[in-house]
Formats: sequence, C-alpha cells, structure tokens
Amino acid sequence: MEPHTHLHAQELKKDLDATLRARGELGPEYESALVDSFVEKVDTQVRRRLAEQRLAEARGPGAVPGAGSFGERFGFAIVTLVLAIPLSAVAVVNAGLTGLLISWAGILGVTFAHTRPRPTTP
Repeated sequence: MEPHTHLHAQELKKDLDATLRARGELGPEYESALVDSFVEKVDTQVRRRLAEQRLAEARGPGAVPGAGSFGERFGFAIVTLVLAIPLSAVAVVNAGLTGLLISWAGILGVTFAHTRPRPTTP
C-alpha cells in the first residue's frame, strides 16, 4: 500500500469512528444524515485517487510526479548560469581554450543528466 493511500485509509477510519460515535450520541434519527456525510467523504477520497491515477497515466510511464516543473527548471537554469561564469573564468585562466571547452562539456553533461526523463519505480 502506498504511503498516501495508507494516510487516506487512516483518515477514512477516523471519519467512520467519529460518525459511529456521533450516531451513538445523536441517536438513530440522525443516522441517515450521518451515513450520507460519511459516504460523501468516501466518494471524495475515491474521486481524488482516480484523479491522481489519471494524472499519473497522462504524464506517461517515465515521468516522475512533480519533476520538471517550470520552477525547478528555471531554478536549475539560473544556478547553472551563475556557476558557469566563475567556472569558465577559472578554466580559461588555468588551461586556456581547452579548459574552457572541458568545463562547458561538464556543464552540458550535468544539464543533460538533470533534464533526462527518470524512470519510475513501482
């Protein structure tokens, strides 16, 4: 059982316990309203899980949930450019054009490794 599924099950169990306690306190005349309320909570949980599954399927088998968001890509690009400037300067001072080419090959390698699709683990 996935961790978030386990949390949903715990929430539903707590809701069921609360509904049963409320029925005991309020009496059988409120039973219908309490049952309807609990069924609505279960329905909401089921719809949420289905939406999560559909979203995961739409992302495809190699996608990692949340990976590759605009904020993450933008932040990575900024950090890469900020670090590329001093790395380029140090490479040119110490090894000339060869050092510059090697440092940029490393920068590009890290960038490609970061943007490569990650396999999901079951």
